[in-house]
Amino acid sequence: MTEHKNIYSALCAAQQEFGQVTKGSTNPAFKSKYADLADVANVVIPTLSRHGVAVLHYMAGENLNAMRTEFVHAISETSVSCDVPLIVDKNNMQGMKSATTYAKRIGLESLSGIAPEDDDGNAAVKAAPKAQPARNISAEQFQQIQALISSTQTDEAKICAFMKVADLHDMTEQQAASAIAMLNKKLEKAGQ
Repeated sequence: MTEHKNIYSALCAAQQEFGQVTKGSTNPAFKSKYADLADVANVVIPTLSRHGVAVLHYMAGENLNAMRTEFVHAISETSVSCDVPLIVDKNNMQGMKSATTYAKRIGLESLSGIAPEDDDGNAAVKAAPKAQPARNISAEQFQQIQALISSTQTDEAKICAFMKVADLHDMTEQQAASAIAMLNKKLEKAGQ
């Protein structure tokens, strides 16, 4: 083990030795390779250890809603850390495990300064679906709205103003669906 004055000199020396991170995992959704936590840890932790630096991961934050990654220099007892917010998609242990694993990987990459090329996050951005343009009201929706306006004795101008359009023909399919639902509710209330 090489001795250093503090965490900063130890980290500086370790950064000169970090090897390339192997992208050993495949993201099936995007058919891309990425470096997972094990890939990053296999490069970072042994090198830091040779320089007297321990790596810790633990829950932190006001409501334990972050994963703290901390590099602690054994000799000087100096440290650096970063907190990564835990964004849990599913309210179960698998969701928590996924969030903590991602946060640990991000913390290791952030503190060590390593940057795997084109990880799964970049692939996700590249493959993000393009927003579909809003489709105009269909003929069927138009006829349905006109029939409901007549049945409920609703002012067509008020519907247009509420939907922020000049004319019923200017509505999108989504606006038309909302107008139909609203007019159907009005019709149900009138029938009670």
